[in-house]
Amino acid sequence: MSKRLRIFYVLALALSSIQLGAQDIHFSQFYMSPLNLNPALTGVMNCNTRFVANYRNQWAAVLKGAAYNTYSASFDQKMPVGRYDYFGYGADFVGDKAGTVDFATVAGNLSAAYSKRLAGNRKQSHYLTFGAQAGFAQKSVDFLKAQWPSQNLNGEFAGVGTPTGEINILEGNFSFIDLNGGLLWFSIFDEYTNVYGGFSFSHLNQANQSFDRENVFIPYYTKLTFHAGGQFQMVDRISLIPGLVIFKQGPSFELNGGASARFALGDSRMNNQSFQAGLWLRLANHFEDPVTTDAVILSTRFDYENFGIGFSYDINVSTLRAASNANGAFEFSMIYNICGPEKRAVFCPSF
Repeated sequence: MSKRLRIFYVLALALSSIQLGAQDIHFSQFYMSPLNLNPALTGVMNCNTRFVANYRNQWAAVLKGAAYNTYSASFDQKMPVGRYDYFGYGADFVGDKAGTVDFATVAGNLSAAYSKRLAGNRKQSHYLTFGAQAGFAQKSVDFLKAQWPSQNLNGEFAGVGTPTGEINILEGNFSFIDLNGGLLWFSIFDEYTNVYGGFSFSHLNQANQSFDRENVFIPYYTKLTFHAGGQFQMVDRISLIPGLVIFKQGPSFELNGGASARFALGDSRMNNQSFQAGLWLRLANHFEDPVTTDAVILSTRFDYENFGIGFSYDINVSTLRAASNANGAFEFSMIYNICGPEKRAVFCPSF
């Protein structure tokens, strides 16, 4: 095989890896990963401090040990400003690894947001929140685990570790700065009823995502996120919590929507004890393919005082169903709030 053809093959591999890897991580329980969803959600809570942890395992039925593993952890703090407004600050860490070549992403971000009251009183208010986020990320691939044309001897693979010249033109990892911003509006009608909506722009600086950084520039697609939801009391101690999120990033589109029923076990929201069960549907396209149904998501959540624990399972219904046997992904999420004395009576939507 000529050197020119070999280089073409390697670049094609790098480009295909970027097409797979340049799309962001996503959680089915997006409502339990606020700083990953929108930086304007920083500090939007009913307590003073919030810790969040998320873990997702996807496609284990198909990829076995090379399945997608995604994890995230975040912290944010709320501070009163004046009589009615709030300032929030926080940080989050995200990691993701997938495939036989260990395609990995690690990122850390700092977030800040300001919540401005537009109208209302101590019990019923309308807020607009501005948020910004800046971070540092690294992506890496273990090219020594890849299979290359020069390792093909008489139609058989000579094995990982066989000398090959293709990887000499590529870098095994690269780092970049990432910038994000967002807006959030929410209205509180009483302690059991609220609505919210927001949008965010991610990867505003469109950092280069190519492993051949000297010869190829592949921008990190700017991602537009729209999300909305709320809580509506149906009868005593039972509320409906609908939610919707839409992602548009380069050629990729995803919509995740549904609702959970919340059954309160305590006497009031301030005595936070509840159980939730939900049903969600995810629609997505695959590069240039039309938007189709990707998964049905079953979710549950239990809140006890300052703890919130959520589980979800994706039932795969896409064309990969035959290979996955309908197995998609499972997720675990945990939220822990630290609440101090709060003289203000305004409530925020719960995440």
